[in-house]
Amino acid sequence: MNKYAFFNSRLGTLTVFRKLLGEPLIIKLRELLSCEDWDKLRLAELYCGFVHELYLTGDSLTDWVLRYISGDENPYVGRIISGGVPGRLMEESLTNELKILEELAALDSGEVAEAINCGLELPRWESRREDLTAACRRRIAEIPTKGYGIFAKYHMFTLDGDGALVPVRHPDPQTLDSLYGYERERETVMRNTLALIEGRGANNVLLYGDAGTGKSSTVKAIANALKDRGLRLIEVRKNQLYLLPGLMDSLEGSPLKYIIFIDDLSFGGGDADFAALKAILEGSVSSRGANVAVYATSNRRHLLKESMGDRDGDDIHASDTRQEQLSLSARFGLTVTFLRPEHELYCEIVEKLAREHGITMDRDRLLVKAEAHAIRNGGRSPRTARQFVEMLSQGVIE
Repeated sequence: MNKYAFFNSRLGTLTVFRKLLGEPLIIKLRELLSCEDWDKLRLAELYCGFVHELYLTGDSLTDWVLRYISGDENPYVGRIISGGVPGRLMEESLTNELKILEELAALDSGEVAEAINCGLELPRWESRREDLTAACRRRIAEIPTKGYGIFAKYHMFTLDGDGALVPVRHPDPQTLDSLYGYERERETVMRNTLALIEGRGANNVLLYGDAGTGKSSTVKAIANALKDRGLRLIEVRKNQLYLLPGLMDSLEGSPLKYIIFIDDLSFGGGDADFAALKAILEGSVSSRGANVAVYATSNRRHLLKESMGDRDGDDIHASDTRQEQLSLSARFGLTVTFLRPEHELYCEIVEKLAREHGITMDRDRLLVKAEAHAIRNGGRSPRTARQFVEMLSQGVIE
């Protein structure tokens, strides 16, 4: 294995791609390459440990290296994302390191196994010669649409308690084609989102209306439809609104576009988060960047819960207080209303969903059953229609 010792040393000089050395696959490879030649069985064990780690993601070492380069958030990419231009020395480092990674990607399992020469049948991996310099340059040019780092691997995120991004590994696969009714409302939200993507200036959006009418589904479906055009969605819970200023700062300057999604938004009296969101939407020293828009859904038009006691309380300036309460919804530049469907629209949604699920029940019987189901389950809505058709197709109801 002495022939590979120098290559192992070269791997240790990686600087732009320094994070690569912390990858489990590379750690196991370097253990293999640094093992003494005389310990044949130990070499075979380390070899198989490396192949096992590779097999967890596939059997091509070349493809693994390409995926890593595509998703690595390194100093070179960081300079580009921040609007800077990498200097000459960093350019030279990138070029040299890509040559090292080309050797890594082309590492031949047959040659390594032969060098070990332990007399055992060892597993193999796929590898090939690849122009990683060209691949890296293409990938950098695609950052505005395909993202970088964690944003290259995922397109939906949540926040943890410290405000760090947590990728949604299995996002809701909702598509626009699977949503029926409310085409005009969805088209309005889509046009606003396209304005965000194209840098034409987008409004913050409040999707207001009755429960089950597809407000949240609309936002998720649009995020899915536009992910390959550089759109990312970050869901923030109401009790995390205080994290918004830090989040906004972290997204500023990114070539990607972001929807900050707040689902089922409403506030109680004296809720401190009310002021936090109001400041973000408009009027704070630290405003949102041009690459970010806030989309919120709510069943309340003015977002703030109000009781009769609030109106009849002892507030001397009650009118000013009510104006304060109404001011938050006014700060959303665009309000899109999703009302509970009338009978005709509800029936249309049920029929389309029934065709989608291959249900051939007589139309009149189908619609009578659908109406009865709506009466028993909180009224007509696209959600009620979908639940009815799914239960019918599953044989739960007849």
